Amino acid sequence: MKAVRVHGPDDVRLDEIDTPVAGPKDVIVRVATAGICGSDVTYVHAGGVAAPTIDPFGLGHELSGTVSEVGADVTGISAGDRVIVNPMGDGNGIGNGVPEGAFAPYLLVRNATVGGAIHKIPDTMAFDRAALAEPLSVGLHAVNRSGAKPGDKVVLFGAGPIGLGILLFLKQRGLTDIAVVDMTEQRLERARQLGATVTINPTNEDVEAALGKAFGAGDVFGWPVVNANLWFEVTGAAPVLQSIVRMAPFHATMLVVAVHHEPVPVNFQMALGKEMSIITSMAYPDEFPDVIATLNDPAIDVAPMISHSFPLDDFMTAFAVAQDKDASAKVLVTFDD
Repeated sequence: MKAVRVHGPDDVRLDEIDTPVAGPKDVIVRVATAGICGSDVTYVHAGGVAAPTIDPFGLGHELSGTVSEVGADVTGISAGDRVIVNPMGDGNGIGNGVPEGAFAPYLLVRNATVGGAIHKIPDTMAFDRAALAEPLSVGLHAVNRSGAKPGDKVVLFGAGPIGLGILLFLKQRGLTDIAVVDMTEQRLERARQLGATVTINPTNEDVEAALGKAFGAGDVFGWPVVNANLWFEVTGAAPVLQSIVRMAPFHATMLVVAVHHEPVPVNFQMALGKEMSIITSMAYPDEFPDVIATLNDPAIDVAPMISHSFPLDDFMTAFAVAQDKDASAKVLVTFDD
């Protein structure tokens, strides 16, 4: 079968490999749809997860599909079950430096358990929709960590797939005052479709002035501030994080969701004077069931999160599009029935 694998820095290939076979505790999932994540792009450029790889590894960790084979010792899972896969469940690490990756028609899931790596989905849920479960779980975990509640005034920097997922769950939680900041007009349009109250493009207007107009302005010890109490950093850009510390008011909370690959100097005198709370959020320890319930609600529109869909044979084109922030949101890879 064909499978996307990373061989080294900027060396990603569509290889021909053996179709996997399930061991006694494993299952095989026939992949229907898999999404390209920003971390996939990072892994390809770096040639590995933490360091350049020695052996090729499978790429991709956002997927939905159908169980095609079940090991003799597996319980609660049957061939034909429609599922999403938690890539980190049951100790797998799918798409994160191990041989198995989601960009292949058949995926080996080791030591598979229901509620661990394997989560069943209803027959009525489209596979493209289900494939959003992993990035949406990242977004929901960030919202859970933030303690967001109706009445909060929110500034969200970054309207990529994770930022849009955060926006979706903030709206679901009843928040109505949400400003989204991004340098890409098409992403801001997606944010508006998902319910952003205010959208700001830093290339066209002054962010601090626009936020002050939306939420009001004030000062703390003479420092000018914007009266928004909850700030999400989803860009990975050091100047954005630093600007949040500068603009945030007294007792504001900042959620750092993006990966910052280099150390970021922070003005802790200012953060201390404002008694800011700085919270980090990573992955999704418990969120998959709640996300599946959200995706099962037909009233929840996730279509603005998806920009493109390509067959596996066109993966290289899909990967190039996924790196073009001006053209894409979530890019999906699909597999023949």
